[in-house]
Amino acid sequence: MTKPKKKSNQGRFVWFILLGLIGLGYLISVLIRGTNFSLFNNKGLIAHQQHNLTMYTAGVMLLIAVPSVLLLYFTAWKYRETNTKATYAPNTPHSKKFELFAWGAPFVVMVILASMMWPATHRLQPQKAIAADNQQMTIQVISLRWKWLFIYPEQGIATVNFVQMPVNTPVQFELTADETPMSSFWIPNIGGQLYSMTGHVNRLNLMADTAGDYPGSSAELNGAGFSSMKFTARASSMESFNDWVNEVKQSPEILNSDEYGRLLRPTENVPPAIYSSFDQDLYDTVISKYNAPGEHHH
Repeated sequence: MTKPKKKSNQGRFVWFILLGLIGLGYLISVLIRGTNFSLFNNKGLIAHQQHNLTMYTAGVMLLIAVPSVLLLYFTAWKYRETNTKATYAPNTPHSKKFELFAWGAPFVVMVILASMMWPATHRLQPQKAIAADNQQMTIQVISLRWKWLFIYPEQGIATVNFVQMPVNTPVQFELTADETPMSSFWIPNIGGQLYSMTGHVNRLNLMADTAGDYPGSSAELNGAGFSSMKFTARASSMESFNDWVNEVKQSPEILNSDEYGRLLRPTENVPPAIYSSFDQDLYDTVISKYNAPGEHHH
């Protein structure tokens, strides 16, 4: 009478775990419904490719991880102390087939992953220009404490904590920093992150393919106010982008040396700002500020 009761309790426990996992999955789906789960809500060419690469990589690793975990629990369950039917054979002869499988399976997985990751690493290199029908646009980015300054050299305007770009247009972000630690520039809906550093220019190429407003941030700790170092990245049609540029040009605000000096002061939760013009030598001045005479970084 005792054994059937134990089996019944074990069965109920398994069903309880399965129902708990199903309930947890449903709860998570409800909580994230309608939210911008950035890493899985791709709105850019690079983000799509990075997402696909992540999913393929995870799938390949799961091919060996899932069976290994299931085998671990099956072995622990089958050879548990209370199972008198399991054969205890500590002197089992060495198995070359098992050793070949134990070493061969992970090796095959590593080869498959390497064959995927190696070309993808070169294809998705941040500095690599994106081929597209529309002409590439350049936006210069200066990370400050604790805000982002965007300079549009071709349009002659500048913004703080807000950047707008046309969809299906390659954008090269030229990243540098001024009087701030290294900052991680990241718009997860559109692509991966890259660092801005004083005295250097890092180039990050991205292209949005869907209109909308997407969150941007400093993805790594860089000081007391980094958590509020956020900005909005807006992707719009080319017509809307041009209208916005013309609107900014009507602003009375000008990014002169006095205004830039004010931006250099450490401040948090800075609201978006627009400037109809800026000092044309500002970006080069910021870079050369940290270089020795005659030294240049590109």
